[in-house]
Amino acid sequence: MDRDLSMNLVRLTEAAAIGAGRYLGLGQKNLADGAAVDNMRKMFDTMAIEGEVVIGEGEMDEAPMLYIGEKIGIRGMGYPRVDIAVDPIDGTDPLAKGINGALAVVALAPQGTLLKAPDMYMDKLVVGPRGRGVVSLSYSIETNLRNLAQALDKSFSEMTLTALDRERHGEIIAVCRRLGVRVRLFEAGDIAAAMETCLEDSAVDIMMGSGGAPEGVIAAAAVRALGGYMEGRLLPEDEAQRDRCLRMGVDPGKIYTLEEMVKSDDIFFAATGVTDSVLVKGILYEKGNIARTDSVVIRGKTGTLRNIRAIHHLDKKPYYAK
Repeated sequence: MDRDLSMNLVRLTEAAAIGAGRYLGLGQKNLADGAAVDNMRKMFDTMAIEGEVVIGEGEMDEAPMLYIGEKIGIRGMGYPRVDIAVDPIDGTDPLAKGINGALAVVALAPQGTLLKAPDMYMDKLVVGPRGRGVVSLSYSIETNLRNLAQALDKSFSEMTLTALDRERHGEIIAVCRRLGVRVRLFEAGDIAAAMETCLEDSAVDIMMGSGGAPEGVIAAAAVRALGGYMEGRLLPEDEAQRDRCLRMGVDPGKIYTLEEMVKSDDIFFAATGVTDSVLVKGILYEKGNIARTDSVVIRGKTGTLRNIRAIHHLDKKPYYAK
């Protein structure tokens, strides 16, 4: 795919962040998400692609835009055929509360290469490049930590695991503390946390635990682009969710490798901060109807990661939600 897609992609996440950021700390997460979706969808109409949303805001009867199966772009013009994975706001609760961890994210990959994950929980395991081949969801928590420590040439006391701060992760936390592995918990936004394991200057070595499956596939796209490794296993809570997996062509009991969740290296990923995160700073609004955004965009084919800080004169961008 054309490398110019990377810059067009970051315009999508900037637009979503600008729309949602107006609701920062106001306790109105649905309005914030709606503004992000509206802005992102408008920007998609300007992209030279022929795409389909495979990870989105829900199914057609649940979402008016960016729903699973929605066709995006201009057909019949020879533009790249792509799978689109979007989360206009990963972390609506942090946004509503005005705390860290809210991002606008999007990923593109060649048609048919992204796993179509239903909206349910997924068990996730993420490590950086040096952890490839030594960890798996089929291993115990302790075995994964021991194998990773050996691969990284670290003692347990030098290692850090990150996980969502949820009761269901009590066993993971207990094993880490028994071994002397540091635990860093976060409130929301596991896409950024997954990516942090792959960054050279990060102190985080591994992410474990369950979170949203759609976010898991988006995280997998970023992790593959960064050269890391990830596994995921869907966690249906009832027969209805199990049946939905089967209808979407995914196995509810299978451990999916990174290469099964994202089947191509020709990936583009972009994220823009709404509030501060480990990846980027949050959006700032200034007098004169100006917004400052901080974004990251990654091209998987080359492994290039760019940080982009932009100043937006919103009076000159009337297509953004006010």
